[in-house]
Amino acid sequence: GFDFNVLSPDELKEIYPLVEIDDLVGAIHEPLDGYVDPSQATHAMAFAARQYGAKVHRQTQAERIEQETDGEWLVHTTAGTIRCEHIVNAAGTWAREIGGMMGLDLPVVPVLHQYLVTDRIDAYAELAGELPIIRDPEESWYVRQERDGAIIGPYEKNGVAWSVDGVPPEFGMELLPPDLDQVEGIVAQAMTRIPALADAGIKTIVNGPITFTPDANPLIGPAFGLHNGWLLTGSSMGVMEGGGAGKFLAEWIIGGAPPMDALGLDPRRFGGYADRSYRLDKAIESFGNQFAIHFPFEERPAGRQRLVSPIYSALEQAGAQFGFAYGWERPNWFKISDADETELTFHRPGWFAAVRHECLGVSERAGIADMSVFSKFEVSGGDAQAFMATLGANRPPQKQGRVGLTHVLTSSGGVMSEFTVTRLGEDQFYLTSAAAARRQDHDVLNRHATGFGDVEVKDVTEARAVLSLMGPRSREILAALTDIDLSDQSFSWLTAKTMMVAAVPTLAVRVSYVGELGWELHHAIGDQQKLYAALVEAARPYDPVHFGAYAMNAMRLEKGYRAWGLDLTTERSPIEAGLGYLVRTQGRNFAGRDALLQASNANALNMVLLGFDNADVDPFGMHTVFKEGRACGIVTSAAFGHRVNRPLALAYLRPEAVQHGAGLTVELLGSACPVQILEAAPFDRDNVRLKGDT
Repeated sequence: GFDFNVLSPDELKEIYPLVEIDDLVGAIHEPLDGYVDPSQATHAMAFAARQYGAKVHRQTQAERIEQETDGEWLVHTTAGTIRCEHIVNAAGTWAREIGGMMGLDLPVVPVLHQYLVTDRIDAYAELAGELPIIRDPEESWYVRQERDGAIIGPYEKNGVAWSVDGVPPEFGMELLPPDLDQVEGIVAQAMTRIPALADAGIKTIVNGPITFTPDANPLIGPAFGLHNGWLLTGSSMGVMEGGGAGKFLAEWIIGGAPPMDALGLDPRRFGGYADRSYRLDKAIESFGNQFAIHFPFEERPAGRQRLVSPIYSALEQAGAQFGFAYGWERPNWFKISDADETELTFHRPGWFAAVRHECLGVSERAGIADMSVFSKFEVSGGDAQAFMATLGANRPPQKQGRVGLTHVLTSSGGVMSEFTVTRLGEDQFYLTSAAAARRQDHDVLNRHATGFGDVEVKDVTEARAVLSLMGPRSREILAALTDIDLSDQSFSWLTAKTMMVAAVPTLAVRVSYVGELGWELHHAIGDQQKLYAALVEAARPYDPVHFGAYAMNAMRLEKGYRAWGLDLTTERSPIEAGLGYLVRTQGRNFAGRDALLQASNANALNMVLLGFDNADVDPFGMHTVFKEGRACGIVTSAAFGHRVNRPLALAYLRPEAVQHGAGLTVELLGSACPVQILEAAPFDRDNVRLKGDT
């Protein structure tokens, strides 16, 4: 999709005399007293790429793309066919067209963006240096100096999408006619804020399409379901992201793993729910929020109710306040009073008391949660045992009905996926994982399956629902709905049984992410309303609560349980995350094994659980940890622990900070809050409640 003007060094220097070309790919040096137009960067990069053996074909149209049975790609163009091992869709505005040729439906939308270039501003011309970029998040504009003038870039709340169903073939990166009426209100506000702008005339109005994804982050990484197919597109920031994005993807392709946590960029963060209306609504929403202030626990309204469980209405009537999780509507918390506020804030949220009610209700009596958002997979076939034995860092359950946890690693030893594994039979396994990991984990399983002859991987996420029944009275409630013996002797922790619950065929799994006695009840999604109604009725004498994702997060932190995507990422190994007891290397082969064994401790971090003292503001994640004023770590997830009545956080710390743990603080809204390293989980440290030994 790019039209590179490939020039010789002499031609380049004639057009662009201030650029110095050397042997480094993309090397562009800007003299301190000179000006470099970033749009010319492609000339230098194309020339340097040719010096390293690359071929750049100008004015060459891609007509068709196919992948052969051996995995190699064929790109059919007007100048012939190009055969390659890897293919990268970096087609910018034409990403969807190229994606269609690859068999993809990419969630990108061209949105028109305008900016104004002013004439000379005398006050700017007299400056010795260059002014910094100025942004106003409330009025939604930026201003940056452009030689002796300025660029004013407005982002209107109601952006204009362009060519949603296909960029015209004749379009060649031309600009579109200005539409000053669309942005003049924002421009007027910028001129009021910076009066010098109003004194200058408007030299140019630039109006053209830029690609937006549903969350305004680019798509960088593997294309779902394709071997050696990659995406490098959807960038709303254009050339300013180009160098870093290219380096990031190149290192991923060559090294086999992303060089740093890629979840915010990985194209597989969107699923099949991201259809035309979703990507259009979300792109416009993201465009209008370019300069918005983003609060913790933010839930945006566009593109909602893509996937709902059958009990959505019943949960809504129970007070559910829903969030969005990979297309699903998931209860975050349940409103119990009109005093419960939903307004976003950096301080203690208005739903604090409601979540406390949920946590204490689960701990003292029982709680019911809809956990249908889990990603769910079935692995079966004659080679299923061998498949599972080499999938992750832990061995799979050895006996039918046993449950285990395994982490699939990158080639460098980082955590790529986390699966709860239930062995259903000799050659049948049931795997669950995080909602947001659905496409990534499906890819992980399918790619691992290529090394085995008789293995079938089936995504059953939308075919099965999950109800969670937790708390000290959960055994009594469940016993009223089944004839199966639920005693610890017959149905112990980390086991599973297929049984009838309220006449509904159910896979009951005795696991708990909240640290209480309880079961996950997996069943056909068509049976959920029946099972839910029976559970609610059976629980009524025990005064149960509904609980949501926020309460679950608080309770799992009280147990020190790690969360995939927050505490567990490709940047850190399970050993660094404190999960070494789930790593079994003896006599086993799995991806990342050698990297784990050869890992140096030089750059290692250690995950710890932190307890806060007298914090007036609750932590929520990504805060810096300090020791005597110097940064020594980072918080990955946090919440207020209502059962232990204090804020808690999981954090990665440098080894010396762990070894000498005194004097640690976490900065919350400008205040240094003292924290202590907790040597054990502050709630039920001996797992007495979890194992049902009360």
